[in-house]
Amino acid sequence: DLMNRSTPGIHHVTVIAGDAQQNVDFYVGVLGLRLVKKTVNFDDPATYHLYYGDEAGSPGSILTFFPWPGARRGRAGVGQVAVISLAIAPHSIGYWLERFVVHGVAHEAPTRRFDEMTVAFRDRDGLQLELVASPRAHERGAWAGGPIPAEHAIHGVHSVTVWERTLDATAATLSGVFGASATASEGTTTRFATGDRGPGTIVDVRVVGGFLPPIEGIGTVHHVAYRAEDDDVELEMRGRADALALRATPVIDRQYFHSVYFREPGGVLFEIATDRPGFTVDEPAERLGEVLALPPRYESRRAEIEARLPLLHLASSEAPTLTIIS
Repeated sequence: DLMNRSTPGIHHVTVIAGDAQQNVDFYVGVLGLRLVKKTVNFDDPATYHLYYGDEAGSPGSILTFFPWPGARRGRAGVGQVAVISLAIAPHSIGYWLERFVVHGVAHEAPTRRFDEMTVAFRDRDGLQLELVASPRAHERGAWAGGPIPAEHAIHGVHSVTVWERTLDATAATLSGVFGASATASEGTTTRFATGDRGPGTIVDVRVVGGFLPPIEGIGTVHHVAYRAEDDDVELEMRGRADALALRATPVIDRQYFHSVYFREPGGVLFEIATDRPGFTVDEPAERLGEVLALPPRYESRRAEIEARLPLLHLASSEAPTLTIIS
């Protein structure tokens, strides 16, 4: 039964950002994620593609960004992933609230959702994010080599929230392609989970009716990828998408995983991404993200590509200090 080969959960979420250095400063310097790969957009090698995650860049820990400094500012809307939620330990809420104040991060007071404390916040581009205090956060990896003490570190993606006009077609896609099942509902939101149903396996579908159409641009999610443990499972899942007439793409080699894309009837762009080969295919684990990694087809153009990209530095993680001049 193919449905026994449902996805273990989310692989990564990809976002459109503005300035690349500002992106690094926020996700490494403020949130304490590891920059696990610094490469280029394979379709547009004049721009970066930055990947952040836990120590190993494990599937489920990964946020990726296309920094397009000249792009328009986007707006979350119907038929889009609107919110990315990150998992932390329940005892870490106070630590993060204080950190957000010190670093000037726009955030809201904690609220409770699906029995977990949640803190909504935004990055410098206005992307909607949340920290979710999950008693199971520790089951997922983290990065202890950054500015955040290990006990407070982010443990990967907890969930994403998609905004939809109606529920049924999206629910059919989540169950039919990924083997997700509805586990809870609260207000207009239905929670779907796969795998062990812990952090990293959850998609919340919020029915918002007609609301606003999305504007794709800076500060919005481009797509969410679910995991396929190997190429065979990916092809099975692609077949299930075809059976639902979702017009999936052929398999595309993304160097660190193999990808298939399709749009569900409500508008959200989904990807199926394989767990392997992973980020150590071209760099040792201890040196991840240190140099610009290029796919073989661009290696001969390295000098030209590097000359066109802005230099990035991993800034000091400390909060800015105020010097009082008397």
